[in-house]
Amino acid sequence: MSNPLDPAELNAAIENVHHAGMPGLFAEVRDGERIWRGAAGVADVATGRPVTADMRHRVGSITKTFTAAAVLQQVERGRIDLDAPIGRYLPGLVPGARGDAITVRMLINHTSGLAEYLPHAYSSLKAFPALADTGPQSLDDHRFTRFHPTELIELGVTAPAVGTPGGTPGVYSNTNYLLLGELLKQVTGTTAERYITRNVIERAGLQDTELPTGPYVGGPHSRVYEAWFGMIDPPRDYSVYDMSWVGPAASLISTVADLNRFFGMLLAGEIVSPSSLAQMQRTVPVVSQEGRTIDYGLGLHPVEAPGRGTFWGHGGTAWGAGTLALVRADGRRRMAVAVNLQRWNALDSSGRPQPHPIDDALAALHRVAMYG
Repeated sequence: MSNPLDPAELNAAIENVHHAGMPGLFAEVRDGERIWRGAAGVADVATGRPVTADMRHRVGSITKTFTAAAVLQQVERGRIDLDAPIGRYLPGLVPGARGDAITVRMLINHTSGLAEYLPHAYSSLKAFPALADTGPQSLDDHRFTRFHPTELIELGVTAPAVGTPGGTPGVYSNTNYLLLGELLKQVTGTTAERYITRNVIERAGLQDTELPTGPYVGGPHSRVYEAWFGMIDPPRDYSVYDMSWVGPAASLISTVADLNRFFGMLLAGEIVSPSSLAQMQRTVPVVSQEGRTIDYGLGLHPVEAPGRGTFWGHGGTAWGAGTLALVRADGRRRMAVAVNLQRWNALDSSGRPQPHPIDDALAALHRVAMYG
């Protein structure tokens, strides 16, 4: 299945990612009771302040697993029906025939057909996914913008559909998870952020994890640098940023240790019931934002290698920040890796991201962390 932790091999692998061009990264790997934590590079390219493995970090779409778990808790309590139409709960947000056709399950596994709102909220990204026709200007425009989720949802709902409800492959869309946040608010009588904090984050005993209400990351953290496919050179610091543009879809702040604890508890049936976990692990094909077709469950994504067992978890990015957290199905082997540069691949003449040495070095670190 996997080899025991080899600290020397892990240290070498994490250093290789830094030497390949990543300013800084940090990670935690667990194998049973054994724990390795490591870091390489800098948290601030101007001062040379080093990264450390205990730093708090924006973990992007890993937030979706927390939101999905919160919804499943409400399913267990009988307040939400996974296969009920979202129009039953939020008729004003998804009106008419679409509200009748799109179920809660379709939102969680990205088969709703609802478009991604981001290119409509960020003017310089309107050509996405045609990357060569996008630009980074609107990232700065919205650094301190306080978005309301319903205005973003409306952008996604009124945009041309990207599929039919329940059709596969689905298309990954943050619109789905903003709707799930509004659904949680509707059925619990409190905000999604407060509900997730009390019933997922605190239930898991996560001391350094939060859904932020402002643009700052509290506590020890790295600056994070966005390159937007080589269009921002040198990469720009986006560590101060209002995360209301993604809310319950991708705004979470956490640590690699907290992520390993959370995913371990989730797969042990300690956050949602074993039957709910089984629902989360029922996958469908979904086209990711990178254009790859992946298997996707209810806020969980499997990673498999022949003879190595199945890992479950999620990846995530925010402006400048990237994270991947995966746990083997038996819960014994766990890995979480955080990096402080995003979209480092420049585009070739056809507008496709070019390979970069970071790609192979990071993939190698993930392999060593997962399999030894």
